[in-house]
Amino acid sequence: MTRKLRVGVIGAGIAARHLTGFGWNKDLFEVPVLCSLDEDRGKALCEEFGIDEYTQDADSLFARDDLDIIDISTPPSSHFELCRKGIESGKHVICEKPLFGSIAEVDEMERILARFPGRKLMPIFQYRYGSGLQKLKLLIESGLAGKPFLTTIETHWWRGPDYYAVPWRGKWATELGGGLLGHAIHAHDMLNYVHGPCAEVFSYGATLVNPIEVEDTAALSVKMQNGSLATLSMTLGSRKEISRLRFCFSDLVAESILEPYTMGRDPWVFTAGTEEHQARIDAALAAYVPGEDGYTRQFELFHRAIVEDTDPPVTLQDARNSLELVTAAYFSQRTGMPTPMPIAADHPLYRSWLPKEQRAAAGL
Repeated sequence: MTRKLRVGVIGAGIAARHLTGFGWNKDLFEVPVLCSLDEDRGKALCEEFGIDEYTQDADSLFARDDLDIIDISTPPSSHFELCRKGIESGKHVICEKPLFGSIAEVDEMERILARFPGRKLMPIFQYRYGSGLQKLKLLIESGLAGKPFLTTIETHWWRGPDYYAVPWRGKWATELGGGLLGHAIHAHDMLNYVHGPCAEVFSYGATLVNPIEVEDTAALSVKMQNGSLATLSMTLGSRKEISRLRFCFSDLVAESILEPYTMGRDPWVFTAGTEEHQARIDAALAAYVPGEDGYTRQFELFHRAIVEDTDPPVTLQDARNSLELVTAAYFSQRTGMPTPMPIAADHPLYRSWLPKEQRAAAGL
C-alpha cells in the first residue's frame, strides 16, 4: 500500500491550487490542517477541500509530530523564515515561488538542509510539467533536437489596479520584486530546465503600467552556458494575455501554445528541417505517454522523492538558477552593463537585490 504523507498548509491564496493538486493525489497525500491569518478565506478553503482543522498559529504546525510536509503558500517575504522553521522541525517543505529574497538565503538554506539529512525542500515550478515542454525534453534527450541556437519567451499578462489593491503587492519590502520576479520567473525556470544555467544577461526594466514601486515591464538578452542565446520579455500591461515559448535548434523548432497560464501544455508544434527528420520526430512523439501535469505532477514526483529518498523534482539549485537571473537582471538594469553569472558571495547584490534605499532600511 502506498504511504500517504500528511501535509500542513500555510496560506489561503495560491494555496487553493496546491490543495487541488493534493486532491488529485488522494492516494498519496492528506491535508489535516490549514493555517491562514485570513480567517474568511482560510475557513472557506477548509470547507471546500474537507480540511478538518483551521488555525492562525503557524508555529503549531511546526510543533506537531503527525505532519510530514509543510506547504508554504504565503507572500514572498515570509518564505525563508517559514522554510527554516519547517526544516528545523523535522518536516519536508514545499514552497511557492519566488523561493527567497536573495542568493545568500538560498545558500544559507543549503547549509540548513545539510544539518538535517533526509529533509527535503521543493520549490514550486509547476509549469515545467506541461506535456508540450515534456515532449521537447524527450526530443532533446533522444538526440533529435540538435544544437541549440535561440530561445524567445514572452510573458505578456495584464495586472491592473485591483491586483495591486492587495497590501503586500507592488512593494519591494513584501513582494521583493515586480513582474520579473513574481510572474516571469516561470519563464526563467523553463529556460533553465531546457538549456541549463545562464551565463550573462543584459536587461532593461521599467514601471510603465501601474503606480507601484517595482517593475512591471522588462526586456532581457541572455547568453546561456551551453552557447545559445535567449530573449525574454515581460509586461503586466498586455490587454491580450499570452505566453509564448519558441526554441530554435539545428534540427527542429519547438513552439508553444499561447495560453497565458498553461503554456507548457499541448498542443505544441515541432517542426523539422527535412521530411526524414520530421518522421523521426513524429515517431518519437507518438511513443510519448501523457500523464498529469502542473502541481499534480510535481507533487506526485515529490512523494516519490520522499519515499525513495532521492532529490526532489525541483531542487534548491533550480531555484538558485532562476533567482540568479533575477539578481543579474536587476544589477544590469542599475549599472547599464551586461552581468555575468553565477552570482557569488562577493557580488554587490548577493545578499539582496532590493534597491539601495530598501536594503539600508532592512539593514542589508
